[in-house]
Amino acid sequence: MFHVRHATLLLNNRLTRAYATSPELRWPGWAVVIGIETHVQIKSRQKLFSNGTHPSAQLNDSTSVLAPFDVALPGALPVLNRVCVQLGIRAAIALRANCQRWSSFDRKHYFYPDLPAGFQITQHYHPFAKGGSLAIWPDKVIRIEQIQLEQDTAKTTHLPRETLVDYGRAGVGLLEIVSRPDMRSPEEATAYVKTLQHVLRSVGVSDGNMEDGSLRCDVNVSVNRPGEQFGTRCEIKNLNSLKNMTLALNCEIKRHLDLLERGESVVQETRGFNEDTVETFTLRRKEDAPDYRYMPDPNIPPLIITESDVRAVREAMPQVPEEIRERLVQQGLPDRDINVLLSIDSGATVGFDGHVSDGAVTYFTEVSKGRSPRVVLNWIVHELLGQLVFHKLSFAENPLSAAQLGELIDLVTAETITTRAGKDVLRQIIRSRTELRVKDIVREMGLLLDTSSLEEYCAAAIAALPSEADAVRGGNPKPLNKLIGYVMRQSKGAMRPDKTSECLQKLLASG
Repeated sequence: MFHVRHATLLLNNRLTRAYATSPELRWPGWAVVIGIETHVQIKSRQKLFSNGTHPSAQLNDSTSVLAPFDVALPGALPVLNRVCVQLGIRAAIALRANCQRWSSFDRKHYFYPDLPAGFQITQHYHPFAKGGSLAIWPDKVIRIEQIQLEQDTAKTTHLPRETLVDYGRAGVGLLEIVSRPDMRSPEEATAYVKTLQHVLRSVGVSDGNMEDGSLRCDVNVSVNRPGEQFGTRCEIKNLNSLKNMTLALNCEIKRHLDLLERGESVVQETRGFNEDTVETFTLRRKEDAPDYRYMPDPNIPPLIITESDVRAVREAMPQVPEEIRERLVQQGLPDRDINVLLSIDSGATVGFDGHVSDGAVTYFTEVSKGRSPRVVLNWIVHELLGQLVFHKLSFAENPLSAAQLGELIDLVTAETITTRAGKDVLRQIIRSRTELRVKDIVREMGLLLDTSSLEEYCAAAIAALPSEADAVRGGNPKPLNKLIGYVMRQSKGAMRPDKTSECLQKLLASG
């Protein structure tokens, strides 16, 4: 089941990539240009400028989620959370961005119920990191313009007759990651966001769950004739799922093409996306855009990030997926199986303040100590994962410990048990969730390889299947497999097929 599903995913990925890299077939005579601003919630226990608690860290309905500064009470002053800065540096390192020694905070003024102070603290003019890149495919790299720290707003819920405002989210740390306009199709945009999610989860910066609002995208799109200047861009705000982003981009591209092919102009504007009607709609035009009146925040000193700060964060952070891939490739492991391990870890559980749960790569690394990496990876990808899927368990719920799998592989390698017996033991451990040592389980199941009884099993097979035995004696080798199968069933897989074949042929030749 797992292998078929994985093969289907790989095929779909190849088809998506082929489709994405052939825009001239989809939009003949036109070129599409896409850039993305991604707003990522930092998974820190406390908020960016206060000791208010991250909403998802709450164990009850305590009001500790709010601090005076988050709701703009008079006299409340901001204090920068260093953990947010450290996690921001992690993101910059993972995205190959350059951390700036000096950066500053600005006030972005606008009035809306989700912004208690009437301004948002951000880094519009002097972000803490610039440059960077993210490879979405081996031959496609998206450049990063800048990464900045800013406050999240409160959460608004619009109902038919009223709007509800949840201030629990107000003040949570955000990273705004601004890409260059390097994407040329909705599929490339989707691949960029997926890869970004994977990278940020891997280094413990954010859980990146779009459905929970911890990763949101504003997408800029324009259309032009190949070789000409970029067209007039429109921004689609607050896309909260990959599906909606793909739909919105396709709708907006079609709208631009329809206008341009009729000889009309595209008006620069900010648009929303209605997922019920699958249409984009105007929010405001350029002439209606608010004047944010940016100004330096007088209450927050400049942020100084030294080389030693970056070095300390780099030494403490988990490896990024690209580094993990390079390490596994150097061990001679096949790309397909490496992709499986990394795809499992793309859904890793991210805790607070940079903690990341041990995933498939960590498990593989532990089991591989003193063992063949290729053999270990084969057991994980082709046996363990299939059983987890069959029992509807996630990798985090895997009952087979690294020590148990290592012992199991050692027994098979030493020919203490057969490969088939090893698979039976693995299934038994996952089914029963036992913590016993593998050798004890093997002994209980009667699977220890006992070559002294092999001849007895073979003689019993010849007696039970006389016609097959006579056919082999007569020069027909095909029925030998049936005799081997009989021995394997009677011994519950405890005998090696090659040794069984040798023993049967010896007995048949002498008899």
